[in-house]
Amino acid sequence: MRIATVRTPDGTRAARVDDDQLTLLEASDVGRLVAESSDWSGRANQARGPRISLEEADLAPLTPKPEKIICVGLNYSDHAAEAQLEPTPHPTLFAKYWRSLLGPNDDLVLPDASDSVDWELELGVVIGSPIRNATADQALAAVAGYTIVNDISMRDWQMHTSQFLAGKTFEGSTPVGPFLVTPDEVDHAGALSMQLTLDGEVMQQSSTDQLIFTVPEIISYVSTVITLVPGDLIATGTPSGVGAVREPPLFLAPDNVIECSIEGLGSQSTRCVAPPKEKGARSLAAVR
Repeated sequence: MRIATVRTPDGTRAARVDDDQLTLLEASDVGRLVAESSDWSGRANQARGPRISLEEADLAPLTPKPEKIICVGLNYSDHAAEAQLEPTPHPTLFAKYWRSLLGPNDDLVLPDASDSVDWELELGVVIGSPIRNATADQALAAVAGYTIVNDISMRDWQMHTSQFLAGKTFEGSTPVGPFLVTPDEVDHAGALSMQLTLDGEVMQQSSTDQLIFTVPEIISYVSTVITLVPGDLIATGTPSGVGAVREPPLFLAPDNVIECSIEGLGSQSTRCVAPPKEKGARSLAAVR
């Protein structure tokens, strides 16, 4: 099953994907949906509601206001190598906040404050049940589904200090979606091909079987620190091909179009736009 979060005139709604249609559900978004019941998937599968065209739908961030967004750095050997860093013995964790999230097809407003905006295609994991101190088996059982995350990074801000957060959670900078795809459809995302293109040129190409720390290992590790709850989002790391390490470095500019796809999970398209000229103005996507 595939579930999306769609913007409607009355606010966001979770919606089941039925071929080229979306069936609107009662929950306001995917995070709320998975928190409603341990049998959320069965209830969503049987639900009846208004239908809208998938092609015309305005997709919101999959989980618009998760309690936690946990990200893993240096989780592909080839990315660690291109960054000239050694893989760490434990997952490298950092956080984002919900205001950083974008819908999968929203515009990315490039901030005036950074001239080093980079891309990072990642497998996203949405938690479906509360979990603490999990074993690997328990960790997989707590997964509601998988999605696509583009961890847009302001590299200059990321490198201000040894802590990544400042460059990783700029408002309106992280496309998530389009769908939550349940684990049974993609075999827990164990070996899915993934690709990011910039204006049609392939920048990143890999597979989720190249993760250093696997999904259950990440969930088990994080849940030892803090309880994970339904709707929490985990971004599992990016493979090689980011712009900052190219010769010369390549960063995003207005009118660039980033296409991210992961086998079985769909694709997202992000157009880069210049910041508004009015001082203090904010992007529409960032406040929706």
